[in-house]
Amino acid sequence: MKANNTKTVVFVTGAFVSHNGWDQWKAYFENQGYTTYAPAWPHKDAPAAELRDRQPNDTALAGLTFKELVDHYANFIKALPEKPIIIGHSLGGLITQILINRDLGVAGIAIHPVPPQGVIPYEFSFLKAGYKVFGLFTSLKKTYLMSLADWQYAFTNGMTLEEQMQTWEENVIPESKTVARGGITSAARVDFKKAHAPLLITSGEFDNIIPASLNLRNFKAYKQNGSVTDYKEFPGRNHYVLGQPTWKEDADYILDWISKH
Repeated sequence: MKANNTKTVVFVTGAFVSHNGWDQWKAYFENQGYTTYAPAWPHKDAPAAELRDRQPNDTALAGLTFKELVDHYANFIKALPEKPIIIGHSLGGLITQILINRDLGVAGIAIHPVPPQGVIPYEFSFLKAGYKVFGLFTSLKKTYLMSLADWQYAFTNGMTLEEQMQTWEENVIPESKTVARGGITSAARVDFKKAHAPLLITSGEFDNIIPASLNLRNFKAYKQNGSVTDYKEFPGRNHYVLGQPTWKEDADYILDWISKH
């Protein structure tokens, strides 16, 4: 089935943030006739403030692995009546690439994705923005919570202080260090040579944590085999791309891309 004949969309959430960040995207796609889902990660189906109250002793979340997270989304998709279009952001973008590699979607859109294993993220801004979640020399039994200062650098650079504070309150939740570490293991492997459903990778000009240059290397890792693999860099976007004032432009580009495939 072609993507433009499918009316089901699954949104895949990234690390550090609530799945409620997809709410306006869900409403927008539903107004275009799609049935949408944005399932929470295991142990994250609660308001952001409530999840922060569990920090750092949410042992269930701390024990979550990347493989379990990918399987969580895979099992959700397998239970749907049709193969969906899969749209993921950041670590959710990596999961999208993995699920498309498993032939679980009719199309995939990876928005500023964390790269799969083998695409080396050597950019300084990536290391500065993301290294703390690995929790080196800290207990894996405790979760990690991104500070406001780190949120300002990693997600909301270029926004006003008021916007940065408000978006932190609304979105930021504790994270599993085990999941983060799994993102650099074989659980994050993609077979770049394998034929796959149409895949679009997008990036943002001002994204610090997942720089555009890293997304471009991710795109270029795919081998030419007749599969559709497209790339688009948007000007002016940081990593909070889902909530920036320009989010509808990104959504419209994605909707148009889906309509052509």
